[in-house]
Amino acid sequence: MREFKGVDFYAADGLFSEEELMVRDTVRSFVTDRLLPLLPDCWERGVFPKQLIPAFGDLGLMSANLQGYGCAGMSNTAYGLALQELERGDSGVRSFCSVQGALVMYPIHTFGSEEQKKKYLPKLAKAELIGCFGLTEPDFGSNPGGMRTTAKKVGNDWVLNGSKQWITNGTLADVAVVWAKTNDGHDDIGIRGFVVEKGTPGFTASDQHGKFSLRASTTSELGFQDCRIPAENLLPETTGLKNALMCLNQARYGISWGGVGSAMETFNTALQYSKERIQWNGQPIACHQLVQEKLAWMATEISKGQLLNLQLGRLKDNGRLKHWQIGLPCTVVLHALPVPNP
Repeated sequence: MREFKGVDFYAADGLFSEEELMVRDTVRSFVTDRLLPLLPDCWERGVFPKQLIPAFGDLGLMSANLQGYGCAGMSNTAYGLALQELERGDSGVRSFCSVQGALVMYPIHTFGSEEQKKKYLPKLAKAELIGCFGLTEPDFGSNPGGMRTTAKKVGNDWVLNGSKQWITNGTLADVAVVWAKTNDGHDDIGIRGFVVEKGTPGFTASDQHGKFSLRASTTSELGFQDCRIPAENLLPETTGLKNALMCLNQARYGISWGGVGSAMETFNTALQYSKERIQWNGQPIACHQLVQEKLAWMATEISKGQLLNLQLGRLKDNGRLKHWQIGLPCTVVLHALPVPNP
């Protein structure tokens, strides 16, 4: 496996601390040595490399930027660099860790009771438990406010009915953070979060097959039919859809870094190929300006994404990050992905 030396045209590495670079380099080596050799088979068979789950826990990747309860507690910038390297290996693997940390552990950490935090977070941090996040539905993907899943208070329990679609980690999960419309009059939206454990009667999960992308990721559908959970499984500090959107912001922060990682690997692969592909008078296609222009464009957009992510991380570490700032690096990196067509 060829060593990956990074893509750094603007000397961005000099702007990170030694600790941040150590985290990045540790995950970079892990991806090269342990993840990449498994991916061709995982992609072909459409399966997630479950044998690496304990290592994700050992590296602190499941809870990297959360504090306490056994979480790694690293800076948001170091966390971003870790996700950058994971997505350099595979988007589905980065998604696995993002869901665990940003969409399962974050809502329990932020909106959960002390009992819930102590019960779930340490085991989730060690990857002894796996979680998933149930928000999107078959008829409402990007419009979660239109959800049809309901949670009705019956005595000391909540009863859930509905379904969730496109759920990463769904059939792998021991616990699911599920969002549902309630009848408790808590606010005008009436959407609150619940922890549902695997094996609860009325709770089902099934995998979705035939994907053309994210093939090394587990994508599932969740079903709830008169699924009764105890009242203490409600995340008590959830007060509406805004709390679910706060979780999505945590995930999108990591996606911004991950997109740069994917673009870096794409650029590196295209560059190496263009040097090795010989056409026209015995020359590599990298000699031709049409190919060079595409490579230069990719390098430019990657550099912009790297610098935007660095500022994003610093703002988040200083508690100054605004939700509308998170999407910009994702938009920039999308422009970096076109590759030369030999």
